Amino acid sequence: MTSSFQSSLRELRDARGWSQSRAAESAGITRQSLAAIESGRSVPSAEVALRLARALGVSMGELFRLDDEAPEEQVIRNFSPERWSEKQPQRLRARARVARIGGKDFAYQIGLGVHHAEEAADGIGVALPGGRVRFTAFRDRPAPPDLVVAGCDPSFALVREILASERGLRILWISAGSEAALRALARGAVHVAGIHLQDPETGRYNSPWVDRLVPFPATRLSYARWEQAILLAPGNPLGIRGLSDLGRPDVRYLNREAGSGSRNLVEAALREAGVPLASVPGFMDTQAGGHRAVADAVASGAANAGVAIRAVGDPRGLAAIPLAEEPYDLVIPDHFLELPAVAALVSLLGRPFVRTQVEALGGYDASQMGMPA
Repeated sequence: MTSSFQSSLRELRDARGWSQSRAAESAGITRQSLAAIESGRSVPSAEVALRLARALGVSMGELFRLDDEAPEEQVIRNFSPERWSEKQPQRLRARARVARIGGKDFAYQIGLGVHHAEEAADGIGVALPGGRVRFTAFRDRPAPPDLVVAGCDPSFALVREILASERGLRILWISAGSEAALRALARGAVHVAGIHLQDPETGRYNSPWVDRLVPFPATRLSYARWEQAILLAPGNPLGIRGLSDLGRPDVRYLNREAGSGSRNLVEAALREAGVPLASVPGFMDTQAGGHRAVADAVASGAANAGVAIRAVGDPRGLAAIPLAEEPYDLVIPDHFLELPAVAALVSLLGRPFVRTQVEALGGYDASQMGMPA
């Protein structure tokens, strides 16, 4: 192969978590052929190149290029060092989106482990120490997002779709636990953070956390109230009656990630009930990245119990034991309120149509949506 021919095959394969064997099988070639192409010892035929591009779901231009088409490479800030960390080898390489917020570029991991497999990527990111990412851009990239929102509420996908269809806005929605979303907002890495965080000292929701973590004036808008519940298999076959039963040896509990509002709620409730956290099977060594992930695991039998909003359990026919009713708020820095995309979001939240659509999903009280929290 001439030195002018370059390939992103290994980076794209790693970003999907594929072995050489799996990638080769998907493309209908031998592992040895794939290894030769990756190493630069072989130039693929047009047919093989097309097979590889189709298997990886990318264009030919993203997969192969000439030296004079070398992709842009830069080191930029990481949206969330906790999410995309050098301590997580399986996520060292990932599909990434890039957005400029307040004059700074940030990289956002999409695809594996989050709810955005359908999101078009700007390139491939490699996590570096110190909250940075080495980002290699694709030659052809999607238009940049107009708004970046982090949070864990599944219904925001509906709001995102309405903004896209009615206003033509491109919204990058990052699935993140409440504390991670709020810390990203404080770092300037997102425009809006969705949170449901109870203060352990006062019992109040959200405002103490904003006062403690956000170093600039910010506005809280009510999004909805929801019910947090212990989700169980249909019919509750294990006869779980409450938090104290989660310590039984026959229960497999699926936890949420540290810093999520659901995990904070359960930790406080277990301590109040006198149940040691370590006594709950799975509490210390499992974590799910979102409410839907908990509901899917319980519905499939991968876990016997988990805590999430009831709105994701009811459509799956799951039994539920209520724990708490919580407010889910959107936090917006005051210096972003005049941005056209932020103004469009705020305006949309005030429309009865949107409130009706969110409540129709079940499990939401959106009567105060868009009002100051």
